[in-house]
Amino acid sequence: MLKYVETKNAPAAIGPYSQGIILNGIAFFSGQVPLSPETGEVVGTTIEEQTEQVMKNIQALLESQGATFTDVVKTTCFLADMGDFAAFNEVYAKYFTGKPARSCVAVKDLPKGVLCEVETIAAVKED
Repeated sequence: MLKYVETKNAPAAIGPYSQGIILNGIAFFSGQVPLSPETGEVVGTTIEEQTEQVMKNIQALLESQGATFTDVVKTTCFLADMGDFAAFNEVYAKYFTGKPARSCVAVKDLPKGVLCEVETIAAVKED
């Protein structure tokens, strides 16, 4: 049975998708971009500032399910410019200390012209 994730502490879905879905103790969270949960506006102009906001949004999703960054088993990272890779990694490494499996790719464009997006898969407690 699918359980849908919904928390006001992370940005609301801005399209025909959910913040996440849990199936058999695995949470599949939608990609997070650097939007403020309160305003829906982009936070920051640098890769460091935007990555920090992305991590706050991921943390809110994880916490909504009683999980932490160490429960994340896989991330997929999207960068608008691979030249931002090192700076992105500096911020990423502060949060993902458990070193989950990861893919990181550069893409042509991201929603709202942001510089990064990160989607996560995590182990969570079932109700």
